[in-house]
Amino acid sequence: MVPESFVRFGAATALAATLALGFAAQAAADPVVGSNNVATADPTVPRPPGQPCVVTLFTNVAFDDFNARPYSYAPPGSCTGAWSKVVLEADFSVTAGRQYDRTATLWLGGVNLYFGTTQEPSATVSPAWHVERDLTDYAALLRNAGQGQAIIGNLVNDTYTGVIHGTARLLFYPASARARAADVPDAVYALGSDPVGSTATLNTPTDKLARTLTLPTNVERAYLDVFTQSQGGDEFWYTCVPDAYAAQVNECGGGNFREAEISIDGQPAGVAPVYPWVYTGGIDPYLWRPTPGVQTLNFLPYRVDLTPFAGQLSDGAPHEVAVQVAGANNNFAATAALLVYRDAHAKQVTGKITRNTLVGQAATPIIGSTLATASNGDLAGDITTKLDRRFVIEGYANTSHGRVTSTVTQETGFDDTQTFTINSSTYRQQTGQRTWSDSTSQSRLGNFLTVERHQHFNYPFSLDYNQQLASDGSTNAASTVHQGYRQHDELRLLGLTLYGADVDNTVDSQDTLVFDASGNLSSHSGQQSAQAFAFHDTLGGCYRASLTTQAGAVASYNAGKGCPDGSNRVSWFAHPDGSPDSSLLPGR
Repeated sequence: MVPESFVRFGAATALAATLALGFAAQAAADPVVGSNNVATADPTVPRPPGQPCVVTLFTNVAFDDFNARPYSYAPPGSCTGAWSKVVLEADFSVTAGRQYDRTATLWLGGVNLYFGTTQEPSATVSPAWHVERDLTDYAALLRNAGQGQAIIGNLVNDTYTGVIHGTARLLFYPASARARAADVPDAVYALGSDPVGSTATLNTPTDKLARTLTLPTNVERAYLDVFTQSQGGDEFWYTCVPDAYAAQVNECGGGNFREAEISIDGQPAGVAPVYPWVYTGGIDPYLWRPTPGVQTLNFLPYRVDLTPFAGQLSDGAPHEVAVQVAGANNNFAATAALLVYRDAHAKQVTGKITRNTLVGQAATPIIGSTLATASNGDLAGDITTKLDRRFVIEGYANTSHGRVTSTVTQETGFDDTQTFTINSSTYRQQTGQRTWSDSTSQSRLGNFLTVERHQHFNYPFSLDYNQQLASDGSTNAASTVHQGYRQHDELRLLGLTLYGADVDNTVDSQDTLVFDASGNLSSHSGQQSAQAFAFHDTLGGCYRASLTTQAGAVASYNAGKGCPDGSNRVSWFAHPDGSPDSSLLPGR
């Protein structure tokens, strides 16, 4: 028989689709042509009908040092019932002047609520920006009062003058006849050791973010939301080369392969690709004025399915859940949250892992080189890095509705080519990189396949850095960057496609810096960029927005072009930004 939870899921989704399709998603504020302020084509979080209850976390707080800004949280007193959606909204600004990009995080009870970076100001522009995150899956955390903090470490002195300000709030949308209650995890656990919250620093592949937990004895499913952000010596990891070639091409060593690796009790349990985020001070700050790179201001977590381990995690014993970064070479900031669903009709779930082909698979890429040095000392050629692998993790759990077998099958790939042209007047490095992942999660009741979810991620990235030396000793450095984020989701119930969605977000930018013979920046030229964001799903939802910039100002903006009726229309329960979606999880 089909578990009741599967039937409830299908009916609820169909009802929600019927009642709620057509609520609009849009950019936080339509960019204004001619404006120098931050401009993105990203959609906001779609909202259900009804008025939300608002809980303010902090208002107009200044960040001008490296101290955390604490706040207290209490659930909304007037929205004590079920919630259909919970949304974090935050607004930031930085005063005009000189300042670096800064990492920004918000926390509650050790769990991350937001992770991103800030926009760099200019001498004349004080940028302001808005970010949102769907926190519906963290509702169990938000049911209880707790302590939180905002962390934006910022140096302010006579040289670095930009002061950052921020305001943040949580919006709780009550469930109603038109907006079903969200089917959310029963518990949320932070992996970090800080009871309020902060990231862990992973400097080497053996460093780990870990926590030992004794979980409830009726875990039915489990997922891990993972953030791994490159900092310090790893900020430009995507341009690095293996140590053997670093001195020869004058680049950072350590190679350019990075991957988050998840383990349970030391046993490999899954992998998460690392996105090549570029911050607003990265490579050339003018590239990102006024449009930052993909997700730069608002990172998305990668959700890893740990459900095959449900039986093992339910045995009442302590278990270590850990995250490491393969290839880490001086500073990855990491955080993760474990999301647990419990079997409401069983006090004890039993089971074990029956297959794990990830064990013994070392994340060791294949390195190749065609670098060649001519008789006059000129150097040219490629350095290639490649890794492809496939693994299957399977386990069963004896639940109140029978033995459920959960299988996660994943193929991951990494392909990078660094092309160098180095001579007396030229230093040119062309980076072409693609990270991808295909995964399938399946649930079986006995031999009967009930629910399966397919996910595909593709992170194309390219950088052309071309530095030319003139006869007078001056130099110009032209940079061209392409970033992409592509995601496909598909959910099947009893062999039938119930829902599918696609996200495609690209940013292309270029600029040229000019330095005098003393190495001082004298000017820049040719700044232009373009962002295109597209989402569509099988329920008829469509979101499209695009913009271009030139010379640091918005040159054009279009919204809805390519959607039916020329307008953006997305169901309130959709995730047009590509963020993890609990309604697409197998077994619910």
